[in-house]
Amino acid sequence: MSQFAINVLFVGASFALYIGIAIWAKAGSTKDFYVAGGGVHPITNGMAIGADWMSAASFISMAGLIAAGGYANSTFLMGWTGGYVLLAMLLAPYLRKFGKFTVPEFIGDRFYSKQARMVAVICLIVASVTYVIGQMAGAGVAFSRFLEVDATTGLIIAAVVIFCYSVLGGMKGITYTQVAQYIVLIIAYTIPAVFISLELTDNPLPPLGLFSEHSESGMPLLAKLNEVVTALGFNEYTADVDNKLNMVLFTLSLMIGTAGLPHVIIRFFTVPKVADARWSAGWALVFIGLLYLTAPAVASMARLNIATTVYPDMAGQVENVEDATTNPILYEERPGWIRTWEETGLIQYEDKNDDGRIQLYNDTEAFAPTAEARGWEGNELSVNNDILVLANPEIANLPGWVIGLIAAGGLAAALSTAAGLLLAISSAISHDLIKGAINPRITEKGELLAARISMSVAIVVATYLGANPPGFAAQVVALAFGIAAASLFPALMMGIFSKRVNNHGAIAGMLSGLAFTLVYIFVYKGWLFIPGTNNLADTPENWVLGISPLSIGAVGAIINFAVAFGVSKATAEPPQEIQDLVESVRYPKGAGTASGH
Repeated sequence: MSQFAINVLFVGASFALYIGIAIWAKAGSTKDFYVAGGGVHPITNGMAIGADWMSAASFISMAGLIAAGGYANSTFLMGWTGGYVLLAMLLAPYLRKFGKFTVPEFIGDRFYSKQARMVAVICLIVASVTYVIGQMAGAGVAFSRFLEVDATTGLIIAAVVIFCYSVLGGMKGITYTQVAQYIVLIIAYTIPAVFISLELTDNPLPPLGLFSEHSESGMPLLAKLNEVVTALGFNEYTADVDNKLNMVLFTLSLMIGTAGLPHVIIRFFTVPKVADARWSAGWALVFIGLLYLTAPAVASMARLNIATTVYPDMAGQVENVEDATTNPILYEERPGWIRTWEETGLIQYEDKNDDGRIQLYNDTEAFAPTAEARGWEGNELSVNNDILVLANPEIANLPGWVIGLIAAGGLAAALSTAAGLLLAISSAISHDLIKGAINPRITEKGELLAARISMSVAIVVATYLGANPPGFAAQVVALAFGIAAASLFPALMMGIFSKRVNNHGAIAGMLSGLAFTLVYIFVYKGWLFIPGTNNLADTPENWVLGISPLSIGAVGAIINFAVAFGVSKATAEPPQEIQDLVESVRYPKGAGTASGH
């Protein structure tokens, strides 16, 4: 059986499973559509949160970013996992006790203002649409390789599958589909990692293999990796970062962005009790940890595999590093995985010195004299960061069924998070905008229809934007976290823990945090993410105080808090009943089921 047939078999079987679950769990009411009826078990919910969370960015792109940046990009791991601690301790149980369907509904009721609810809808849609761009982009990368179609066709296929199980099943269908997707993606991620760890270190546990000896050279794996990458002009893989401020702000932005993302928060409304909300977060950390402990090993081993594929003499014990770099492989003798990925355009080769060999190195001014002495005239192999996890089985010559499995896993990761985001967007439009502001008397049947129509429109918009993403999947997702961190997280925190913040303060804070963060991002990434419209190049030299667009969400959050408290102090206190409500929410016991009132 050909590799293409194996891929189609694995992917097709997983899609059939997801759609079958959606038909079985079809939503018959708005409560089913928004919160899966409110009766999901904490372990089931934790697994669904894990799938919702481990998106294309986590599954496909995060390891690629760590592989490219080493220790400097470990911030993705620290920020994304740390955010769940904040969720479990500071938000989940209190929001669950409040018992609403959506984040904007909580903000609207807590700040006794339809305007606050509408501003929250805007913040939610901006953050979720930005996030979903990364998911659709990741789905396009996976489809373009494994189903041998172009990225646009892949996006359309992904959109059709999401449409089938999201629009039909709502949160109820998505919850049980995400449980299946988690099982698929975690198996798909760990099995290749085990194979590769065994091959490179003789240790079957990737997290331990990362700190084991490299089999061929006898050196510690990370020491070997440092030796190889520095010989090619890159920084040491384990080197510290110079800009500590940016690293701290980026980690903080990811953490509070995690705690402010509506498609994650809405999952805590699906459990029966307040205690279940905490347990859901705990189980989610367990399920997420299985992948996040493996990702650094996958990243490091992939980076070493690619370098030693191009420079075979670097794989073993190297007495003279200079000599080992002078014999890269001939382009005509490149392995099959490079040929395969070249067809997608995600690996590109240009023979700049006409020697018929592949030169892969850090083509910078600092390394130029060394490169010139070696007869190199420029880096000749461009490898898209987003392919490393997907290409790992082929790089390590693993069996065809493993490649098929990782194809299904990568697609499961992208589709599961995209579905959760689209549901958050849909519920914000149908429940908060249409029912909350435009037509409060809409029937349940009418609201359910509006939710399905809004999700359908959101899928079309997400597919279009996914075809033109402003960066790698994980980078785009990081922007969404910054937006959520700057707009929604402070409003949620102040809504729970401050009786003094009023409606004027909350609205002013959300708008100022959102506006500041978006303007900063657009200056470097392009206005509305349109390529070529940026005012400044997205390089460290142009960043204000060395703060990147990916890190600015933490500053936006500080501005949000400051403006909200300042405006609230200058205006009247909230009504007494609102202050009493805040007091009662702080003690997360005795909550009823989630309600739409």
